[in-house]
Amino acid sequence: MHPIAQYQQFIADFLQAELELKEPRNLYEPIHYILGLGGKRIRPVLTLMTAEIFGANYQKALPAALAVEVFHNFSLIHDDIMDDAPLRRGHETVHEKWNVNTGILSGDAMLILAYQYFERYQPAVFKELAQLFSKTALEVCEGQQWDVDFENRDDVSQEQYLKMIEYKTAVLVAAAMKMGAIIAETTEQNAALIYDFGRHLGLAFQLQDDYLDAFGDPETFGKQVGGDIIENKKTYLYLKALEFASPKDREQLLHLYSIRPEDNTDKINSVKLIFNQTGAVTATKAAIEDYTQRAFLTLEALSIAPEKKAILRQFGEGLMARKV
Repeated sequence: MHPIAQYQQFIADFLQAELELKEPRNLYEPIHYILGLGGKRIRPVLTLMTAEIFGANYQKALPAALAVEVFHNFSLIHDDIMDDAPLRRGHETVHEKWNVNTGILSGDAMLILAYQYFERYQPAVFKELAQLFSKTALEVCEGQQWDVDFENRDDVSQEQYLKMIEYKTAVLVAAAMKMGAIIAETTEQNAALIYDFGRHLGLAFQLQDDYLDAFGDPETFGKQVGGDIIENKKTYLYLKALEFASPKDREQLLHLYSIRPEDNTDKINSVKLIFNQTGAVTATKAAIEDYTQRAFLTLEALSIAPEKKAILRQFGEGLMARKV
């Protein structure tokens, strides 16, 4: 096993060795740009870590890990276009730096590139990886569509929201871990359990992301703080605020989520005040802790050494303490 920073370096080195800037440059330069912005690279780290947890060398999992990272960044390019987001990891988004058409096409190419990395595995492993990847990629698209649909709906339930973030975010975290298990050729039970671990951790991660979107530090968060509020996204914070709000606060919150002012500063500050006053912030933090603990419960059933369970637990605890 290696430290997280070492896995991140392994991925960076492999990415550097694999990607070549070729013609047409307007297709490949944006791909190099988005992948070069770095980020936490949590998902590919999990693929490498899981492979070693189950006894394989991390090098065997590098192609699958890079497939996960390329796919994730493909989805970010298209998400940023749909959200009209100006920043990604503290830098211009691809469609802002180039244009929307370039973002769409370069993103499409990234999806195909991701599939190509699975071709490096033997047929039986390739089949399992490709089937899991196809299922997960479609679920991510479904989650993104629900996310868009919810912006124009006033009847989104907490259960519907949790299903949306499970598909949009958590299933890719879960799949990244299960890919490591598949490559290590562990038992089906272990592969299923590590998927559940990743799914619960992914839900906690997205709820934490929702919280940081509203209350994170712009210097460390890397994205536009308050972006979800600007886009009128029905996050867990919003739904909990509606549940707990007084009639006056509820009326104000519904109004704020029906407008798109040119200057969003007052809107963001007013919404954040309601989130705090209603107890939505406290409830969201409790949900983050609940899903984190659910993830840790699945570790008990895994057929691995206690010290390896401790590594996974430590990773989860570190993830929930993040500020970015």
